[in-house]
Amino acid sequence: MKKSWLRVLSTGVLAGMLLAGTALPVWAADDMKTNELRVKAGSTRAFINGQKQNITKPLIVKGVTMVPVGVFKKAFGSEIRLEKNDVIKIKQGAHVAALTMGSSIAWIDGAKVEMGAAPNMVNGVLMVPLRPVAAGIGASLAPNSAGEIVIRLMQTGKGAEDEGGIDLDKGKTRIGNSYYGWSMHYPANLLVLQSSEQERMMTFGAADESYYLEVYVSEQNVSLDADDLLTQLVQVAKQAGDTVLDREAVSKGSKPYARIVVKDTDGMLWELRQYIHDGRQYDVYLADYQAFNYKDLSKHASLLNSFDPSYSPSDRTIKDLSTVEEGMRAAWNEDYGISLKVPAGWSMDNKSMTYEDEQGAYLQLRVTSAKSGATVKDWSDQLEKWMRETFTAESYQQIGSFTTEISGETAEVNEFRYNFGAGWQTEFDVLLQKNGYRYYAEYTFPEGKAADRAWFNQIMKSVEIDFDTVTDNFGQLDEDPYLTDKTKTITRTSKRYHYSVDIPRYWTPYSDRFESSPVIYTFTGGNFSIAASEDKSIEMTVSQLREAYAEAAKTRKSFSLIRSEELTFAGVPAFSFTYHEEDKGVPYTGSQIVFEKNGATYTITSGLNDANRTQVQAAMLEKAVNSFTFNK
Repeated sequence: MKKSWLRVLSTGVLAGMLLAGTALPVWAADDMKTNELRVKAGSTRAFINGQKQNITKPLIVKGVTMVPVGVFKKAFGSEIRLEKNDVIKIKQGAHVAALTMGSSIAWIDGAKVEMGAAPNMVNGVLMVPLRPVAAGIGASLAPNSAGEIVIRLMQTGKGAEDEGGIDLDKGKTRIGNSYYGWSMHYPANLLVLQSSEQERMMTFGAADESYYLEVYVSEQNVSLDADDLLTQLVQVAKQAGDTVLDREAVSKGSKPYARIVVKDTDGMLWELRQYIHDGRQYDVYLADYQAFNYKDLSKHASLLNSFDPSYSPSDRTIKDLSTVEEGMRAAWNEDYGISLKVPAGWSMDNKSMTYEDEQGAYLQLRVTSAKSGATVKDWSDQLEKWMRETFTAESYQQIGSFTTEISGETAEVNEFRYNFGAGWQTEFDVLLQKNGYRYYAEYTFPEGKAADRAWFNQIMKSVEIDFDTVTDNFGQLDEDPYLTDKTKTITRTSKRYHYSVDIPRYWTPYSDRFESSPVIYTFTGGNFSIAASEDKSIEMTVSQLREAYAEAAKTRKSFSLIRSEELTFAGVPAFSFTYHEEDKGVPYTGSQIVFEKNGATYTITSGLNDANRTQVQAAMLEKAVNSFTFNK
């Protein structure tokens, strides 16, 4: 059971609870677009979405580009406020940048940031550091060939107000999450701090920083009554070393809950509530920074009592904090200028642009450079060759190709199927080439799942690419790793363990520090590792392996030891074991070679799935093993 409050109970963290550690999300909408601002130091000319604007000219102070604070409002509709005469707050969606006149320290979404220069008045115009403020409101920055700084911000077509000046929060007396099904009162001083784990956890803070609130949702199919919930809460609190000051089990119709008040090990007072409803568990945590007695938390009773583990779509008084629309959630990568939508229940890693469903569907996007003169046809043919070199003829089948439109450009889509042994997978490869760069999407799912096939079409329709972003931000990128020549190798050497080995360039290093042990490489369908030990003798290592193989033969039906032999390897006596087994339905052959020299015992382990034992892969694995040599 998730207990996120256990991670934040130290006084140091609570004193700066607004510290979020990651940039806060802008609540995305269907009409996402990218607004662009271009400025140049020393020039009074700026461009907002291509339109010329006159501004107070940016200047350089201590190597930091300073711009008039008003450009953020002009370009992105940011809200700018001056508080206490010297604090400037710049708000953009859920982001808040707080700067102080004369200080180079800023607080960006609650995190302390050194800007390198301080905000200052220049001829009656407030100038602020460009980079930290722009990054703080969620924008990307990059220079262009004209010497300008290009600031881009992906945002909705509407800001806090529409063209008629209507407050979108007008009439909203509650907040909630329609996807995870909860709602509660909307206090005027409540700020959204952060949403994480695809909205499972939402954190809030008071504008006056008097308290912190968190709602966490997890799946829970066990039916628990109020007393069960209370027992569960008390047990977790005691395990954390907290002192329970008050407790209560509340049987409230079909939505029972339990509540406790605790004092943590740093003296902070918390009220914790737990609900079970409709297959989900809702944990609500509130910390009061000013409370000294458990009774002090009663002032939050109205807010906490308003929590309802359900959401009514027809209730127009609820401000929906969920980004989920039609079962999909917005995702984007600012470095590459790519936005898209993925199914709401998937895990999301926007940095690496990988998205995954627990049931097996998987999406990855990648941007690489194209060789001069290379075409999409060349690219497609190379990928097909790579697949034929990776899967045996019985495990791979090309289905066909078609074209689709991605962000206004024509992309080629190749469909094929493959089987590691546990079942067939369908894969779509989407290939788009523009301005010397290749945009690639790989989408795989268990064959026969119509819903996953339908998701592919919806995801591809949602993809938007700002092609200028890559051109502005990057020079030469890597080529597609799937195009690496499988026959090329690189020689790696260990001075500590006195050996060298030739590693195929297409293998992926998992641990490749050759002065440590083990070194591990993986590739599609296979693995390779070298372990060196100065503490275990060869006799002990071989004895333990023999015992392990004998035990496996007795207890695992799919395991069989093919052969065990003594041989000479790398010029020294060695023991070799080869076996075959199925792991989760995937059959593979493994091998271990054990040998000793100069007081160190070496074990080379390799494995290759039957479905991936092509002539190319088997030859390269054998070549790598046999390339092991001791250095003189």
